[in-house]
This record gives sequence, C-alpha cells and structure tokens, in this order.
Amino acid sequence: MVAPHLARGRGSTINPTGRYERVTLTIDGDALDAELRERGQGTRFSTTIRTDHAKTIINRVDSPDIHFNWTINPYRGCEHGCFYCYARPGHEYLGLSPGIDFESILFAKHDAARLLRRELSDPKWRPETIVLSGVTDPYQPIERDLGITRSVLEVLAECRHPVSIITKSSLILRDMDLLRELHATGSVHVAVSLTTLDNRLASVMEPRASSPRSRLDTIRTIAELGIPVSVMVAPIIPAINDHEVAQILEAAADAGAHNAAYILLRLPHQNKAIYTAWLEAHFPDRAAKAESLLRQCRNGEMSSSAFGERFVGRGPVADQIRQSFRLFSRRYGLDRPSPPHNHGAFRPPRTDAEGQISLF
Repeated sequence: MVAPHLARGRGSTINPTGRYERVTLTIDGDALDAELRERGQGTRFSTTIRTDHAKTIINRVDSPDIHFNWTINPYRGCEHGCFYCYARPGHEYLGLSPGIDFESILFAKHDAARLLRRELSDPKWRPETIVLSGVTDPYQPIERDLGITRSVLEVLAECRHPVSIITKSSLILRDMDLLRELHATGSVHVAVSLTTLDNRLASVMEPRASSPRSRLDTIRTIAELGIPVSVMVAPIIPAINDHEVAQILEAAADAGAHNAAYILLRLPHQNKAIYTAWLEAHFPDRAAKAESLLRQCRNGEMSSSAFGERFVGRGPVADQIRQSFRLFSRRYGLDRPSPPHNHGAFRPPRTDAEGQISLF
C-alpha cells in the first residue's frame, strides 16, 4: 500500500497487490508518514509506456446490457487516473496493480492502425459501429505524442466506417479534420464524459483529465459542426456528485449536447478498496455516508455484476437517482435518441496491412 498523500498527481491513493500475485508487500504507513514529515515532500509516480504486442485490434463485446458489439482500445491503462475506473482490474492480468500502476504503467498498441487496416480488409467484415474505447480513454495525455488514436481514425475515415468516440479530454479537438470527414458520411458520434462542474472535485476524481469547463467547450465545438454529441454523467456517486446532476445536464444542454446517459458507480474487485481509501483521503467527513448510500443501491454490497442493474443499481436510492436523471434530461431536451450511423457508406481500405491494394 501507499499512504494517500504520497500519490501526487494520481487518482488512486493506494497500489494494492494484484489478485493473482502470490507475494504481497505491505509498507508501514506510520513509518512513511514520519519520513515524509522529516523530508517535507511527497513521492511522484512517473508514467512508463510499454509496448502492447496485440495480434488483433477490433474487440468483440458480448454483453446483453451494452448497446454496441465492437470496440478498439489503443491503450491499456489510462493516465487520466480516474479513481473509479471500472477497467482498473484489467491490469491485474498483466501482473500489475489496479491502483497507481493502472494510471502510471501504460501499454500502447503502436500497430493499431496496421491491424485495423488488415481486419477491415477481410471480405467477411460487415460494418457495425465501433466504439473508441471500452476500457481506456483514446485521448489520454500520452496520445498527444503517440498519436495512435489519430492513426486509427485515419483508417476509419478512409473507410467511412461508423465510429462512436467516448472521452473526457479536449484533445479530441486536435482531430476535428477527421471528425468532419467522418461526419460528411454520417459515420461519427461523440460522447463526452462530464462528472462534475467543480474543479476541486474533478482534480481529485480525475486528476489528469481535462477540466469541466474545457469539456463543455469541447461539447460546444463539436456540436457547432453538427456532429451528434452526448454527455455521459458517469459515474454518479452518492454523496459525492449526485447533487450536481441537474446542473451538469443544464450546462451540457447549453453547450449543445443532444443526448445524455449515466452510470452509477461500479466497483469491481479491488476497486472497492481503492474507493474507500479515496474517500478517507479526500472526504473523511462523509466517507461512511457515501459508502452506506452506495450499499443501499447494491443490495447491501458495494458492487454488483448482475446484468440489468450493474449500471443503475436497485432500491429507493437508485430509483431516486434514475427518476431525477430522467426528469432533468427531459427538461433540458437531452432525452432525444441519437441519429443512426450510416453503415452503407463503408468501403474497404484501399490497401491492406502489408500495403497491397485491396481487391474488394
């Protein structure tokens, strides 16, 4: 474990040993506190980028409560550092921690565009909407230098392939030329995640993501081009940001969003420990209340994997959140369905992964 105040610039305040590791190391917190007071400084965790030698890039999604079938994840891990990220346990399969490791040891799929070109060249491929991304943010800070997401969008734009992009970063605006090209054939939707309008709360929930104002500006810029843009209030956390739902929806509507959705806080596996440590570090005065309210939404537990309720919970507290979200979504005109993607515009890549001209 790492003492909460040591993880400077990171979302998780701890770095628990992965579930599949046989050896667990525990550092005495009192000793670290004493050393910290003596030195008068904290520990910084630098970002490390490793190569992900993926063999494929389009991932099949097989879940009855998710409305899309395919995703592309240019990265594993995410430097945004959102403490609540449901993808954190994925790092445990790599022998790493779902805590600070998830946001500081990242894996980049440098061959993503080449793999995508090969897979879209397969004559058996039938165009369905691909989501960028399922378990990472395609526009996290390292994308600024690596440009893997942009290379993927270049292939999708060439093929006029339908894509939905989910992000909490204004870096997406760098690729407006590709979004315009995709929009010209009705092939792109964008969803911007906005969890709070409070800069202080955002800084501890999502320390390396774009500011709330920047995300609203991103929604506005994309909407002004006529590109369908939604706002994702995800997650809603009882006693932390649930009181902001109406204000978030109003601000998003004013910025030009046409649709809204939400997800109740999910805490698979060791995310429970990450959440409770985060509460104690940042909101000790309401930690017990926040945990209690969440448990009331999860049948006494802190998490539920049951299809149909894992995203929205159950019980009176969850029902109140659901009804409130629906009410304000209607009030601000955010209950409109997104226009369908144009799947008929698809054309295979002009060249395959090896540079050969496609015959299809």
